[in-house]
Amino acid sequence: MIRCAAVQFQHVPNDKSANLAQIERWCQAAAEQGVQIIAFPEMCVTGYWHVRHLDRDGVAELAEPIPAGPATQKLQDLASRFQMIVAAGLIELAEDGQLYNSYVVAQPDGTVNCHRKLHCFISPHMSSGDQYTTFDTQLGVKLGVLICWDNNLTENARITALAGAEILLAPHQTGGTASRSPHAMGKIDPKFWHERLQNPAALQAETNGDKGRGWLLRWLPSRAHDNGMFILFSNGVGLDDDEVRTGNAMILDCYGRILAEQREPTDAMVVADVDLGLLENCTGRRWIRGRRPELYQPLTVSSGEELDPREARFSTKSTRS
Repeated sequence: MIRCAAVQFQHVPNDKSANLAQIERWCQAAAEQGVQIIAFPEMCVTGYWHVRHLDRDGVAELAEPIPAGPATQKLQDLASRFQMIVAAGLIELAEDGQLYNSYVVAQPDGTVNCHRKLHCFISPHMSSGDQYTTFDTQLGVKLGVLICWDNNLTENARITALAGAEILLAPHQTGGTASRSPHAMGKIDPKFWHERLQNPAALQAETNGDKGRGWLLRWLPSRAHDNGMFILFSNGVGLDDDEVRTGNAMILDCYGRILAEQREPTDAMVVADVDLGLLENCTGRRWIRGRRPELYQPLTVSSGEELDPREARFSTKSTRS
């Protein structure tokens, strides 16, 4: 058994010190419960949705190198101090000057792994990564990482599973967005967040309905089930610029069953024990062993309708003629 935690919290835009302080508090709380792996949301160190308004200098001012930057060093310190794997998102400044939406995974022995979001759309000044990320840990479990929209594409989850991932870290800033699809999510009026103390039931109905949890349950369990992976889903919560993140932090097993979840739209942590013994004969792994890769060449052929990540997220034009 490996005890895991997924955290949802409302970050402070442009305030890395405040956000790292929140991360430290959650690590302390997790350590008191014997947690061995803790996952925080996408870009929770730097802030997220406001970044789309920044010019390149503004984005670069928030960015820092990995692993040499102070935020990664702080995450390493927390991993060592609390003897747990600590994972959180920030903006990376690469050696060649490129900026990435990245996710740092710090291990107690000083090892640092980093995933660059494959489908980055938050800013035209930021680049998309071009590599899948899986790695071994001192716990004897292999982790994979996919950031937010990366998880929506089934190919990404399958490739990560084929690379050996047993637990997938799935950090997000999602829910309550103005989706192009008329029956997927939908924007939550910020008034529900501002009036949460006077009318908590109204906000909870929004975050647990089709704009949040209801949307997640249409696809997230299938990523776990079909690929035979446990998933740690961490997410922002609360007002993020002009959108309301829905939280819904959850831990799913390799059958897509929810082991723990948070339905209250507030800063929170969910904890569950992951039984790796379920992996060998779970449905998804048996299906993977039944694949016929010689038939799958069409998956690598462009349809001619592909969009770059930013167009795919924001365009209102149909790709169909």
